[in-house]
Amino acid sequence: MAKMSAVNKNNKRIKLSDKLFKKRQMLKKIIMDKKLPLEERFKAQQKLSKLPRNSAKTRVRNRCQITGRPHGVYRKLKISRIALRQLGLEGKIPGMVKSSW
Repeated sequence: MAKMSAVNKNNKRIKLSDKLFKKRQMLKKIIMDKKLPLEERFKAQQKLSKLPRNSAKTRVRNRCQITGRPHGVYRKLKISRIALRQLGLEGKIPGMVKSSW
């Protein structure tokens, strides 16, 4: 089990990034538009830099929904490899069986 402070910090980052996603996208679009005057693009760049760092999508860490483990997490399932194996052994995942040869 991961430290709860790390899990809570990551959850806070997820909420903040979801909240400010549209605003960040709009500002980035203005910054990348070469047709706009340089002054307007510069103002958009300043507004973007004023936003909290934790509102960036790259600051969010992929963590297991069950254990909070940061490594070995399947993106599609949002579960770590260890938790996935445990659920498979308990028979909670349909079609998944322990392999042996």
